[in-house]
Amino acid sequence: MIPLVDVKAQYAPLIPELKERFAEVLESGRFIFGPEVEAFERESAAYLGVPHAIGVGNGTDAIVLSLEAMGIGSGDEVVCPSFTFYATAEAIARAGATPVFADIDPVTLNLDPADVAARITPRTKAIMPVHLFGRPAPLQDLAGLGLPLIEDAAQAFGAPGVAGTGVCSTFSFFPTKNLFALGDGGLVAARDDEVAERLRMLRFHGSRDKQTFELIGTNSRLDAVQAAALRVFLPRLTEWNEGRREAAARYAELGLGDHVELPLDDAGHVYHMFVVRTPERAAIAAALQDAGIASASYYVTPLHLQPALRYLGYEQGSLPETERAAADNLALPMWGCIGADVQEQVVAAVAGARARQGDGTLARLP
Repeated sequence: MIPLVDVKAQYAPLIPELKERFAEVLESGRFIFGPEVEAFERESAAYLGVPHAIGVGNGTDAIVLSLEAMGIGSGDEVVCPSFTFYATAEAIARAGATPVFADIDPVTLNLDPADVAARITPRTKAIMPVHLFGRPAPLQDLAGLGLPLIEDAAQAFGAPGVAGTGVCSTFSFFPTKNLFALGDGGLVAARDDEVAERLRMLRFHGSRDKQTFELIGTNSRLDAVQAAALRVFLPRLTEWNEGRREAAARYAELGLGDHVELPLDDAGHVYHMFVVRTPERAAIAAALQDAGIASASYYVTPLHLQPALRYLGYEQGSLPETERAAADNLALPMWGCIGADVQEQVVAAVAGARARQGDGTLARLP
């Protein structure tokens, strides 16, 4: 079976180094905070070009804590996309604020700045762009709307420009991400000293010293074992991201675009997922499954139509480009060291499905 993401193929050559790092953690007896976490925070801050990087328990907490550190809560609104993972809006709601959904650009699948502008009210306190599938969102255009940005960068560690504009930029190290841990983990990149200090307290029960508690915080800490693994993986990230870009180009060279609509390439895209669009998604997904090839459709029920968010009052048809993308997207196998032979099998299976559907030419999206 060809998986959608082969995490082990990326870390397998690094197992001896990982074992050495884990042995050092075991020998130290420091599993919470400590030198491994501090070192990873320094190294990731340097990689991202930000003054502060704060490790937290997971990517969802990274968003919630960023909102709280920026003083965003009850009565406030945050504009975000609906075509994204649930955690984006869930975190806004958990912080006590109201998610306001804006539509996406039909080509990039990222927030449409014009639609964002139309959704801003006096209660809007921030915009939360998602760098979807590894493609950087239009940060400069969104920043031009005059509100702070909180970047949901869970899918785009290392993409050019990411973490360069937002007050906070949040990351997840879930094992399928382009920079991954071997369990849960998250990070906030912060550009403001005061916000960073509040983040450090909020992740540790609102305390600086475990004795005095200045804020109502939580317990959300990146552990030393995951930090040790991330320190092994971070120096390889640029190579892995480039491998993803090369794989995306190879899909085009192999003729995949004759059968489905390929994602538009741009220099910053790191292809956390390789997501095509097709009106024949079900038939192609079935053919891939028959060939032993995994695929996935993302955000099939977009956030504005999810049961838990019905209270926001959105109806079917209210975000047309979001709903189109939800109906026709299909992710194909992609990871940092995917082989050309694997991609050839994927393209052959897609071409076979298209041939069975008709003459094998691409049915263009409306």
